[in-house]
Amino acid sequence: MAQRPAEPGELTSMGLTGTPFIVLVCVLALAALAGVVWVAPWAARGVPARVGLLLVSQVLLLAALLTVANAYFAFYGSWGDLLGMPGGTGDAAGHRPRGGSGPGGPDPLLVPAHDAFVDGHRLPAKDGRLEAVTIHGARSGITALAYVYLPPQYFQDRTRRFPVTLALTGYPGNARNLITRLRLPQTAAQEIAARRLKPMIFIMMRPMVTPPRDTECTDVPDGPLAETFFARDLPAAVQEAYRTVPAPAGWSAMGDSTGGYCALKLAMRHSDRYAAGISLSGYYKALRDITTGDLYGGSPAYRNENDLVWRLRHRPAPPVDVLVTTSRVGERDYRATRRFIALVRPPMRVASITLPTGGHHFSVWNRELTPALRWLNDRLGV
Repeated sequence: MAQRPAEPGELTSMGLTGTPFIVLVCVLALAALAGVVWVAPWAARGVPARVGLLLVSQVLLLAALLTVANAYFAFYGSWGDLLGMPGGTGDAAGHRPRGGSGPGGPDPLLVPAHDAFVDGHRLPAKDGRLEAVTIHGARSGITALAYVYLPPQYFQDRTRRFPVTLALTGYPGNARNLITRLRLPQTAAQEIAARRLKPMIFIMMRPMVTPPRDTECTDVPDGPLAETFFARDLPAAVQEAYRTVPAPAGWSAMGDSTGGYCALKLAMRHSDRYAAGISLSGYYKALRDITTGDLYGGSPAYRNENDLVWRLRHRPAPPVDVLVTTSRVGERDYRATRRFIALVRPPMRVASITLPTGGHHFSVWNRELTPALRWLNDRLGV
């Protein structure tokens, strides 16, 4: 029997996002500041003592700010998640031996856990069902947690098949943000009820499937096979577990920031799996930094293949539809987005949403989500 994974709302009281831990860190920071004020006169002649007090208070103050920010944005759900240890709560992921099996035979590719209980709320029954699931990658060896939104029509007609959209948040992010901040399932339910969006399944994840490394949805040489997971393993697992429209006609990918880059890359590099992609403030090539390391094994050719602008210039256009969003003021990717749009040619098609002012945050993506879903409605087959 598969072990039920812990839900984000079930974190231990001293977890990273637990209220007791946040209060403890804030109290220690305030106590350290008060200590500096009270002790400083007594340590006026002891420079090392004063420097030590200041350093301790500043470190605790920074820790308090980071803890509050992490709880608000849900970057890391647990200590194991932060440190990259498998089995952490929240959106933890990890590796397992390929081809593994349990006592009863091969492990299922997708294990439904239970109704998702996110930040104290469940979806009303009239809006559908939200499940927490574990996805096992047979090819990649990656195991990751996800949320699955099933529209109410899924339970009304047991013979009907549904389109699927993979939704990815940014890095480091947390899939809960797609529910609590972007409000994707809630907005989708409203659009479905108003018949402006055909009933569809949403698979909500973050792109960081091997924390804490940012793989940018790439098959890293001698490293994690993140692209294989999203392009091959995930569709196979979802198709096995749910009644879905066959790929690629009924499949799309969407995301914000890093998730937007991943969505475009999956659609452009795997048009046999995804027919459409939506990028909310995404970018078009991955930069190397401390979170990514070398994603391409030192190969300029492989780096180019993952550069979406380079692909438009040097590779045949894929038969996919994409939607990109940006802002003229407040978004750094505006020029890159205009360049990307100008390079698209048939059979690929591109649409765009350009706000006069915006930024790289959920309040902007909330404004773009509804028109993006309505655009998607006409791109997926039933």
